[in-house]
Amino acid sequence: MDRITQEMKFRHSLVKYAKAMGVTKTARKYNKCRQYIYFWLKRYDGTIESLGDRSRRPRHHPNQHTPAEVELVKRIHRHNKQLGLMELWFKLRDKSYIRHFVSLYRLLKRLGVFKNSKDKKPKYIPKPYEQMQYPGQRVQVDVKKVPRECVKGDFGDKYYQYTAIDEYSRLRYLGAFEQANTYSSEQFLMEMVAWFAKKNIRVECVQTDNGFEFTKRFAKTREERNLTLFEMRLESLGIRHKLIRPYTPRHNGKVERSHREDQKRFYNRARFFSFQDFATQLKRHNQRSNNMPMRPLNYRSPLVFLAACV
Repeated sequence: MDRITQEMKFRHSLVKYAKAMGVTKTARKYNKCRQYIYFWLKRYDGTIESLGDRSRRPRHHPNQHTPAEVELVKRIHRHNKQLGLMELWFKLRDKSYIRHFVSLYRLLKRLGVFKNSKDKKPKYIPKPYEQMQYPGQRVQVDVKKVPRECVKGDFGDKYYQYTAIDEYSRLRYLGAFEQANTYSSEQFLMEMVAWFAKKNIRVECVQTDNGFEFTKRFAKTREERNLTLFEMRLESLGIRHKLIRPYTPRHNGKVERSHREDQKRFYNRARFFSFQDFATQLKRHNQRSNNMPMRPLNYRSPLVFLAACV
């Protein structure tokens, strides 16, 4: 018995009272008939588990396959394993088999003839998160498209926010761009590395998703899988490039969460009348976010936390 139910506890109390005071008094006290009490007294073996409900599944069915029919199906199938269900059913009908083909399918499935051909996908067990030990050890980078309702310039203008966040200190650098491609990614990388260098942070690893603005890892042809400008710049700077598992944005969780906060605190009320206006407002937002207390940093801002680490 996996669990003790309230009904079992009630029966246990009833049985104990009946053993002590008799069936008649128990029937009056618990408002149950005498047959009910006698039934559970007979079932009771001293443990509360014996007072649980038992399975009411029938042990047999009046219309189930007879042993002779089961042997017939086994014999015909043993000599005709290449036949499908319908062909086997028609062959059995010639042998005076009168069951429906659905009944035949259920019998064959119960006999283990039909098995699930698809192998179960092994359960994905995520690796434990690797805690960073110092600033610059790994920086998450991603791109956020600016909502269309925020852009009040010419129709068709599209702005993009490039985000780099240091996993250790949560320090962020934001860049404004009009396109999200490998050239923009390279330019942002150069700006980001220089900005972090001013904070005495040397970037050792950059983690991104598998977007084409960062990598051509999933290009259709082998010829198209050359290194992008972003990857070549990383190589020239001696920075390791780490790609997350495909379709798993939670592996880039810090930058994804920061984008959600940007939407709530900035884009829901910001309006941009030109690209220069967008860049200016984004720079101010970046300064404000780096001075905002954060719970993972023990309610210190990234700049204060970074100053304490140096």
